[in-house]
Amino acid sequence: MSVLDKIKKPNDIKRLDKSEYPILAQEIRDFLLEHVSETGGHLASNLGAVELTMALHLVLDFPVDKLIWDVGHQSYTHKILTGRKDEFDSLRKYGGLSGFPKRSESACDCFDTGHSSTSISAALGFAEAKEIRGTDESVVAVIGDGALSGGLAYEALNNMARLKSSMVVILNDNEMSISENVGGMSQYLNDIRSGQEYNDFKHGVEQKVLRIPFVGYEIAASLKKTKDSIKHFLVPGMFFEDMGITYIGPIDGHDIQSIVNHLVSAIELKRPVVLHVQTIKGKGYGYAERHPSYFHGVGPFDLVTGKEKQKKEKATYTDVFARKMLAFAKRDQKVVAITAAMAEGTGLKRFMKEYPERFFDVGIAEQHAVTFAAGLAAAGMVPVVAVYSSFLQRAYDQILHDVCIQNLHVIFAIDRSGLVGADGSTHQGIFDISYLTDIPNMVVVSPKNRYELEAALEFAYQYQGPIAVRYPRGTACELWKEQQEELILGKSEILTQGEEIAILAVGNMVEEALKTCRCLEEKGKHPTLVNVRFVKPMDEELLATLAKTHSLICTMEENVYQGGYGQAAAAYLEQQEQKVKVIPIAIQDQFVQHGDVDSLRRMLGIDGEHVADVILEQC
Repeated sequence: MSVLDKIKKPNDIKRLDKSEYPILAQEIRDFLLEHVSETGGHLASNLGAVELTMALHLVLDFPVDKLIWDVGHQSYTHKILTGRKDEFDSLRKYGGLSGFPKRSESACDCFDTGHSSTSISAALGFAEAKEIRGTDESVVAVIGDGALSGGLAYEALNNMARLKSSMVVILNDNEMSISENVGGMSQYLNDIRSGQEYNDFKHGVEQKVLRIPFVGYEIAASLKKTKDSIKHFLVPGMFFEDMGITYIGPIDGHDIQSIVNHLVSAIELKRPVVLHVQTIKGKGYGYAERHPSYFHGVGPFDLVTGKEKQKKEKATYTDVFARKMLAFAKRDQKVVAITAAMAEGTGLKRFMKEYPERFFDVGIAEQHAVTFAAGLAAAGMVPVVAVYSSFLQRAYDQILHDVCIQNLHVIFAIDRSGLVGADGSTHQGIFDISYLTDIPNMVVVSPKNRYELEAALEFAYQYQGPIAVRYPRGTACELWKEQQEELILGKSEILTQGEEIAILAVGNMVEEALKTCRCLEEKGKHPTLVNVRFVKPMDEELLATLAKTHSLICTMEENVYQGGYGQAAAAYLEQQEQKVKVIPIAIQDQFVQHGDVDSLRRMLGIDGEHVADVILEQC
């Protein structure tokens, strides 16, 4: 029996002999490589956190003690050690194991996560609740050094200092977020990593001085005063210490016994503690160690070569955006690109290399990214904020207050708009239409294919005001290449002129609506197909015309119904007292779990075939 096979349920790891720890660590890495190479998932971060997670499970008692993972994509080993090993074949698949902590999945997952910089705030909530109840469970948050570039983490640290009982924040320092870390905290941690010699030197000097006959203690006391005056510049962790938080480290994040000893000591201090551990992202798999960004989130891949099995053949929407940004930069020196720790994911890596003086990676700080862009725009630049839809949610107030009130020319390039699939509820981009279209001055464009994305970005570059161009994850649609009308503000596009039924589809749902049209044509119906294109301003003139010439209007979007295009279109037609029947096809009031996009569309009832059935029932 392998050592890993001895782990059946939470806390089984405590039954192992210490000699079995390194064997278990290797078996976990082998298990992760075997399964993630088949299912895809977050690999490098998990490989780097194996020993750290084992140490946490050796010290903590689950599910009584509380462990909160920041982001949570590094929680695979935690899932294995809490009895979910046999479910890994279903990882990130519809109905299967989530790639992130889920309270609904296990009592050992005490808090759902998915976005960055949240763990300390959540853990502080558990710690304060513990104080109020008078219980004594341990509370530990694990946060990466990359996540410390997010402002929420600092807000939590500021409040954590007031805590009267034990809480431990483990700073998992691998010098990476998704892309390489940036900013002052990154440099600060670099200084700590290289400054351990000072601690050793300081201790040695003190011990020698104390041994001096008669005057040793007086000299030591004098030295302490001097030391206190310069320690801000020399002693590791003073940023945390000055906030009233005890700092321990840095320690080797792959030395299980060292982590165990330090963690036990930290918990016994009965006060807020930051335990700084250094790990290697991708540890144990050479390709992942050398290319941690690539193996951060990866599809199924070949273990021997490290190459993805399903090699991309056609351009993605991200690729189209990337090429257009290079063209903008070459044309206009005022064009600048901003991303929040996602240079590679948003397609800006080449822009970064070719135009470094006009590229800004602000770290995991979407709020700052947006207001920074507003400042650039007010100063006469043309800023493009490239961001995932679900991450832009974090900067809603900045969009409204700092960009739109001033009507500034900021371009939002919103990647991963709509369903994204395997990352699940925390990453589905199904709210952006709702949270953007309710803001005055904001224009929202949703192109149907790769060619219209290029045209939409060109329109956004020329437009003088806030504008969002939203596009989905994955291969860019190449249909309707020859059918490409010029973009005019607030005007939709009729792709097929039909009768009786009009289908108005938003963005990537135009391709899905084509399936609906084909199903209807098989039943003898000849619908009109409309590419909405401009979600805001809405083409009210076309809506009114269609309402007079058709008996049924169906809208299709990969967004929640509340605040979506379909709700707005239905409300407008009702206000105009149009007699036409309206069927808004959208995602109902729910969060959407993980799974492949086609499965999710069928589950949600927004796939082309299902929509055709709904329309036929209403005809």
